[in-house]
Amino acid sequence: MTAAESWSWRRPSVIPGFGMTFGFALTYLSLIVLIPLAALIVRSTSLGWTEFWHLALDARTVAALRTSFGSALAAAIVNCVFGLVLAWVLVRYRFPGKRLIDSMIDLPFALPTAVAGIALSTLYAPNDWIGALLAPYGIKIAYTPASIVVALVFIGLPFVVRTVEPVLADLDRELEEAAATLGAGRLQTVLRVVLPQLVPALLTGFALALARGIGEYGSIVFIAGNIPFVSEIAPLLIVIRLEEFNYPAATAVASVMLMISFAMLLAINLIQAWSRRRFGHVV
Repeated sequence: MTAAESWSWRRPSVIPGFGMTFGFALTYLSLIVLIPLAALIVRSTSLGWTEFWHLALDARTVAALRTSFGSALAAAIVNCVFGLVLAWVLVRYRFPGKRLIDSMIDLPFALPTAVAGIALSTLYAPNDWIGALLAPYGIKIAYTPASIVVALVFIGLPFVVRTVEPVLADLDRELEEAAATLGAGRLQTVLRVVLPQLVPALLTGFALALARGIGEYGSIVFIAGNIPFVSEIAPLLIVIRLEEFNYPAATAVASVMLMISFAMLLAINLIQAWSRRRFGHVV
């Protein structure tokens, strides 16, 4: 048997149809994702590097990109912490109203983003419910960068909870009991036994929440105030450039968003793969 015959790039399976299903999946992925992104890249290269970087490094563009990615990153980190806590409560405890809370977590999935933005602006505006309570302390949420983080936390929380929840439910309780038998305290058991097993799921939820937050538009424009250099996000700037018929500038902003998003998600996926290899023996 030759080396070419002994090597196979796919695992043998008793279920036929790999070629047809693989071709369909690749075609569907190309039509829906790869071809539109390739068209964006081709349009960007037609601008020329000098013009492209001049548009991409515009002060307003850089400020909008910083606001979008910084807010999405902060919201994803917050969701990782509180999403883990919420998933832990739903999996490990029984209490009245548990099913109601569990169903409410998925509400941001079904709720139109514009409705979420209007609801949040109603709550956090200076003269409204929560905003009026914070105003005497000099805390302002609406029409500031903090409002963007609040909106992204709202829409990104289900991604972390629904990613961590099934993994936490499938954890072997005997490992925790063994750690307690060996003298480990509750905090040591959580940090050294439970948490390492949840790291890959947490990173997956973090990546999903981050990706969702980077491209969010509807829930932000109603509460952020959309002030240039303060609370203006990159997707909104793209819309503004399109309304101005400034297609090169819109293309440049979109291309930079694509490059940064791909680099961040690639780094997260590499860390996730490392964590699976590192902590895979624990599961």
